[in-house]
Amino acid sequence: MRMARVAVLASVAVVVCGAAFIFRQDIERKLGFAPANAAEQARPPAGRPGRPAAGPVPVVVVSVAPKSMPIIVEAVGTVQAISSIPLKSRIDSQIMKVHVEEGALVKEGDLLFELDNRTLKAQLGMIEATIRKDQAQIAQAKRDSARADDLLTRGAGTVVTRDTNVTSQKALEAQLESDQASRDNIVAQLSYTEIRAPVSGRIGSIPYKAGTIVRIADNTATSVLATINQVDPIFVQFAIPQVILPDLRAAMTRGDVKVNALLDDGTRQPGAMAFIENTVDANTGTVGAKARIGNANEALWPGQFVKAEVILGNESGALSVPAAAVQLGAQGPYVFVIKDGKTAEVRPITIKRTQGGESVVGSGLQAGDSVVIDGQLRLVNGAPVAAKQAPVEAPKPTPPRG
Repeated sequence: MRMARVAVLASVAVVVCGAAFIFRQDIERKLGFAPANAAEQARPPAGRPGRPAAGPVPVVVVSVAPKSMPIIVEAVGTVQAISSIPLKSRIDSQIMKVHVEEGALVKEGDLLFELDNRTLKAQLGMIEATIRKDQAQIAQAKRDSARADDLLTRGAGTVVTRDTNVTSQKALEAQLESDQASRDNIVAQLSYTEIRAPVSGRIGSIPYKAGTIVRIADNTATSVLATINQVDPIFVQFAIPQVILPDLRAAMTRGDVKVNALLDDGTRQPGAMAFIENTVDANTGTVGAKARIGNANEALWPGQFVKAEVILGNESGALSVPAAAVQLGAQGPYVFVIKDGKTAEVRPITIKRTQGGESVVGSGLQAGDSVVIDGQLRLVNGAPVAAKQAPVEAPKPTPPRG
């Protein structure tokens, strides 16, 4: 009797456990935690890290073909005024009038500041009166010398008298020269009372107004009346890699090297190379350079960051690949090349330059090679692939480059 009861209890326990297992599977399947059937349960999990999907890797490729590529060196530089001139007073005086507004565009020779000139004008009047007196005395001395010579020839005069008259005349002539030099000095100082624009450009802030006393002994930065920046034309300063230096110098020997400054709206401001620094920066391996850019519209402003294009010419038969195809490894740049249309091969390359989304290859590729441009992240050397040719895009219009 006891054995029968134990058997019945065991059967009930088995049924309960089975029902609980089935109920748990049903709940997990509804919540997405369990496979729906045995076939799905046997399928390996997809996308698990470290376990690439079996079979060939789908990739997109392009064929490498020679074509003409412009030789453009791109750099980021800063805009600099060709000349930035601080204006200071050259005499101790008082500002009588300011003839320019802050931020105005001025031309060379425009009157900007007028200083008190009354004292200098009075001194000029005094020295000019002295000069007229000297001239009158010299005229009298010449007449005396002429009479002394006439009397000496008649035997009525003496040599001493004649020599005395000649000495007086020369002394008066020397005095006249000294007074004329003093007058020139006063005239020069009088010209300092009118401060004019030394170059055409844009004037900055003007901290001093009419009535301010200015002194030449004040050498502080605050003693500057204003600063004029020459903005047309204007410089764009940038640095280029030292490997470009031989090509740039060779291009400059053939004529003007065109440089474009790229504005924020996508337009290009044309100019030409003006200057190359005489030393390579050992820390960065770059060479400083400046381009002179026309700036009549004042689209470039001193201190502004701007992208520059240095156009060295065109390279015919260049091999290039989309920049997305180039990968960077421990040994340098490389690409994946498809061998026989089935297998990926790692191919180290050298890059000459990258421009317009394309990298010009110096070595490592040949015409006709198929290079992977999409799907590289799942590739390793020797991996099987399913290659698909990239669609051919319609050529885009080339923007003007000066």
